[in-house]
Amino acid sequence: MDYIDYYKTLGIDKNATADEIKKAYRKLARKHHPDLNPNDPEAAKFFQQLNEANEVLSDPEKRKKYDQYGKDWKHAEQFEQARQQQANAGSNPFAGGGSPFDGNEGYYSYSGDEGDFSDFFASMFGSRGSGRQARFKGNDYHASISVKLSEAYKTHKQVFAINGKNVRIAVPAGIANGQEIKLPGYGSPGANGGPAGDLYLTFDIENDTVFERRGNDLYVNVPLDLYKSMLGGEETLDTLSGKVKLKVAPETQNGTKVRLKGKGFPVYKKDGVYGDLYVTYQVQLPTHLTAKEKELFEQLSKER
Repeated sequence: MDYIDYYKTLGIDKNATADEIKKAYRKLARKHHPDLNPNDPEAAKFFQQLNEANEVLSDPEKRKKYDQYGKDWKHAEQFEQARQQQANAGSNPFAGGGSPFDGNEGYYSYSGDEGDFSDFFASMFGSRGSGRQARFKGNDYHASISVKLSEAYKTHKQVFAINGKNVRIAVPAGIANGQEIKLPGYGSPGANGGPAGDLYLTFDIENDTVFERRGNDLYVNVPLDLYKSMLGGEETLDTLSGKVKLKVAPETQNGTKVRLKGKGFPVYKKDGVYGDLYVTYQVQLPTHLTAKEKELFEQLSKER
């Protein structure tokens, strides 16, 4: 299989920080997402390479192995085991019985073909093997998907195109921007009877509302005319759960903040639990006054 330079794929250097890796991946993933390039097979292929590069470089342990072993980083653990056995048993890495793959309970993460794998160990320890086929867990997938804030308010099912396949996912209410969830078994197939890899989804929440979300709380500015702010009254507000009536106290000042308990955003995986909604009144001064209105304001000014 062709060797992919993960750093070149993401357009970063080897000293890039975790934040720089994350930003580079998100920028390129949006540009080359299969949904935006439905008729371009090369875009889908490159999108998979982006996911693979991000999976490795965003994981400190995997990145360390990649920096040390390059294209053979996936075999680092097996290589170290075999090298240790070689050190313990002399020149024969498998002396004393067994091999790095003895035991039926272990799985090894691997996403290349078996030819590459065999060539790797043959080059390190010769062609002698244990005669037993090892099972390998499939490669994990990473993807970034977009969900609107109004959609994330309720648990709902949504179909996403991920790695060229349509996947129907139940999006939990209260999911946060940048939050990652794991879908076991949705990665690439395993080899020799090994389990499939997993799918890691990172959510990109797009705000399509007038509200600002901070954790589980929502914030909104509500315009209030001068007369209602002075005399009091009611104001109707559209929230994500429906309309609510706000009682405006007489002589409400500009910038007054009101807390509506339990009218905020749902708490992730806690049914019936919500944050709060904070309303800030912004008093609107009248413009284009008529002569009569100016006269009344002058009278009020003299009374004050």
